[in-house]
Amino acid sequence: MPYPKDQKIKSRARILKSATELFFRYGFQKVSINQIMKEARMTHGAFYAHFESKEALFSASFLETLKDRGRARLVKAPLPVKKLIALATSYLNLRQQENLEPAPETLLFNEIGQHDERIRPLLQNSYDHLRKLLENRITAISRLQKLEINPSLISDRARAVLASLVGAITLARMLPDETERCAILNAAQTQILALMGVQPRQLER
Repeated sequence: MPYPKDQKIKSRARILKSATELFFRYGFQKVSINQIMKEARMTHGAFYAHFESKEALFSASFLETLKDRGRARLVKAPLPVKKLIALATSYLNLRQQENLEPAPETLLFNEIGQHDERIRPLLQNSYDHLRKLLENRITAISRLQKLEINPSLISDRARAVLASLVGAITLARMLPDETERCAILNAAQTQILALMGVQPRQLER
């Protein structure tokens, strides 16, 4: 006897919620279907009634997170300085990562070094989305400061911000020395704010 439609929708949502939380915490490779279904308190066999593979679930998780966080709206809206630099600072303090919510940038940062061809298109999607967000934020800051910047330079600045951010996180995660980890992250934050055109005093606004 088939399940009622509303029950199937609820079951799919439970799987998706559990998967998103686990992917956020541990990354794609370290999460199994068994773990996801255990977290959702459902049987392993129920998984395939909703998703054909872990990759399909990973893709759905990304798209759902993108929709829930409303990131597409942020791309179009100029934001106050505090919010403009939130992206640059949220991941720099690794000790606070447990307080962060799943977001598209999580996918990019959690999967650094990932070479699985099945999910690389999603990584590209995450990168492109995040770069566009940064380009719009840098453009908004430039207009506030009445500066004219070549669009290609804005794109390069956005790429440099991402490179600095990802590089700092990768290096800091490798090192056991907490003092050096903090120094790396603080240096990266200073560089990122400069690339975005934000002065330290503006953080107080």
